[in-house]
Amino acid sequence: MGPARIVRDEDFAGCTAGQFLELLNALTVILTLPQSAADHVEALVVATGQGEDWRLTHAIRTWEANPKLRHLLVANGNPAEETYAEITLDRLRSLGLHRVEGVHVQAEPAPNTGRQAAWVADQVRARGITSLALTVSPYHLARVYLTVLKTFTLRGMRLPLIPLPVAVSPDTPVPETGATAYDLVPGEARRILAYMEEGWVATPAELQEYLRWLWSRHGDLLIGPSRAG
Repeated sequence: MGPARIVRDEDFAGCTAGQFLELLNALTVILTLPQSAADHVEALVVATGQGEDWRLTHAIRTWEANPKLRHLLVANGNPAEETYAEITLDRLRSLGLHRVEGVHVQAEPAPNTGRQAAWVADQVRARGITSLALTVSPYHLARVYLTVLKTFTLRGMRLPLIPLPVAVSPDTPVPETGATAYDLVPGEARRILAYMEEGWVATPAELQEYLRWLWSRHGDLLIGPSRAG
């Protein structure tokens, strides 16, 4: 069980200015990767949870609008959440899904982000996926990104991973807790700092090394072939 989702200022006691600066750097470099690159990847991943159907509807709209996407990977959520709902094709159809070929749903429960990331890595390897975009609510995106990146790193996997934050107002209450993104960002930050120490998310050094590789090897994906290099 990680730190609480909603934390107080005193919960950051013991964290150094250097840790906060590393966290700020990580958030900045992840969230400023060009979202337009998501139009050119092979797979779209959505990490569900917290009763946030807008994660699914955003991913489905993106999937339906971009026939170049070959796979839609829907990671399951945590059955312990009060707002948990089983993910089925019928449910996805009720949210606007029409193109079902290439849609893959995690069958087993995923009580934490690490379980979701492990399933994503399994799917990438099994299906030969070479690039993907990750869509989730903005307040949660950095932690999911760092968790997936850590999982790939531990398995010796390296491929373009593009962040694609869901279009949702930060004032929108999250169904599971009633909290807004403004309330939840500090808890996400505290979890990232704690999970770095546990080895569950990519470290600043691992992120920097990965992004150096991404920009040097896949500039045409990030900014287009006419300007890359």
